[in-house]
Amino acid sequence: MPRVKLFDEKEVLTKAMNLFWKQGYSATSIQDLVAHLGINRASLYDTFGDKEKLFKKSFELYQQQSIQKVNQLFENQPNVKEGFSELFNSSISQAVADKDRKGCFAVNNTTELVPNNVSCSEILSSNRRAFESLFYEYLKKGQKNGQLKEGKDLHSLASFLFVVYNGILVVSKIQTNKKELTDSVNLALSLLD
Repeated sequence: MPRVKLFDEKEVLTKAMNLFWKQGYSATSIQDLVAHLGINRASLYDTFGDKEKLFKKSFELYQQQSIQKVNQLFENQPNVKEGFSELFNSSISQAVADKDRKGCFAVNNTTELVPNNVSCSEILSSNRRAFESLFYEYLKKGQKNGQLKEGKDLHSLASFLFVVYNGILVVSKIQTNKKELTDSVNLALSLLD
């Protein structure tokens, strides 16, 4: 008779994501996961596989949540420049308020795992492509609505804004001066004029 799971997989993935986010992939042991998740080793392996598979699944959850959140923000903000301003400034506010200074889960994993972990590199590259695509589509919509000048290289601009977005999340781990971070954002946003 198969065992009945006594836990919610998404809840466990969220807990795993938060632990990996706080401690990093390498510093998180299987024993840390078992203790933090409140499930036994056998259940962890049966449900999620090994540590790397659990990490990848928790990262996929993070990516889905992040993309959904940014997409929702863009859908609610028809003005492209104001949408990016809201995205960047809310990221600054959240980062400055974060007492743990966790930064961005994707950025943390990129700096920790790339280039040494090839299998994790692909999910991180996929995350970058997904965000750049989302940014590009939003910029394209803004250009179509006359908010951006014709002739702008929207692919390069989307890539640049992704770099700025991630840069904010890295620098805010050590720089908590909100005004300085906001000034940098405003300079980047001037490219949307």
